[in-house]
Amino acid sequence: MFVALRFLIPLFILLTILYVGVSIYSRRVRRGKLIAHWEKKGMTGDRDAFIQRGLKKYDGSFRRKLILGIYVVPLGLIAILIYVSNFM
Repeated sequence: MFVALRFLIPLFILLTILYVGVSIYSRRVRRGKLIAHWEKKGMTGDRDAFIQRGLKKYDGSFRRKLILGIYVVPLGLIAILIYVSNFM
């Protein structure tokens, strides 16, 4: 059990760093798309409010939740591997 913790704790730290990086990158890309949409349509009004509304909508989107797969996929594969090697 302690051997698994020696492996899983650094893995969890690495996955957290990766999650934060991908989240920041994804949000930055979404912000760029909102700015491009604003300029393409030639909209008038408060551009910052438009971007904030778009980012708030993005925060609740399914695409944003898919980034959690960074945790689910590797840890799920490790759990399956442990199960198969021990119980099959």
